[in-house]
Amino acid sequence: ISGREWNGVPRQAQQIKEEHGGEVDAILVFMGTNDYNSGVPIGEWFTETEEKVWAATGKPQQEVVRKRRHLVLTNDTFKGRINQGIQCLKQLYPDKQIILLTPIHRAYAYFSNNNVQPDESYQNQCGEYLDAYVKAILEAGSIWSVPVINLHAISGLNPMVEEQIQYFKDTKTDRLHPNTKGQERLARTLMHQLQMHPCTY
Repeated sequence: ISGREWNGVPRQAQQIKEEHGGEVDAILVFMGTNDYNSGVPIGEWFTETEEKVWAATGKPQQEVVRKRRHLVLTNDTFKGRINQGIQCLKQLYPDKQIILLTPIHRAYAYFSNNNVQPDESYQNQCGEYLDAYVKAILEAGSIWSVPVINLHAISGLNPMVEEQIQYFKDTKTDRLHPNTKGQERLARTLMHQLQMHPCTY
């Protein structure tokens, strides 16, 4: 769904579950570029507390104090949104393949006087470059044990290179969304990448 951000994943996941039940082969999440454009702060994956826990390593167990981390589950940071979204997907679809896709590169877009988006060479309003959002999605793969296909790196699409505008919708107003030729390039890239990830177990 166009224009969505990571905070919409739980709602979309519930809708898929209600409409399709378990008839799902795999779930691909292709988000992050709109969070960047909206200036959602990156945030942290965890908070830490000191707690008592029973432990033993080669001697009788005893109660010790250790640091413990807790997932940040909040809508006001990018990492908190990802935690919420993937947790929801894992709970609703514990036996399905879930794959994250990083955003592709992005350039200038003008959709109206109230929707003008600078290219990725500019920081967003919270002082982050697009790279930080890509990096967070790559990190999420390790935290949640889900494959990540790094389209930012392997799609071959980069509208910051003038000669590659042939893959995007409009040279003057939309160097953000791939056109049919760009979508085909994405599709072929995904086809080969997905062959490495099983859909049944």
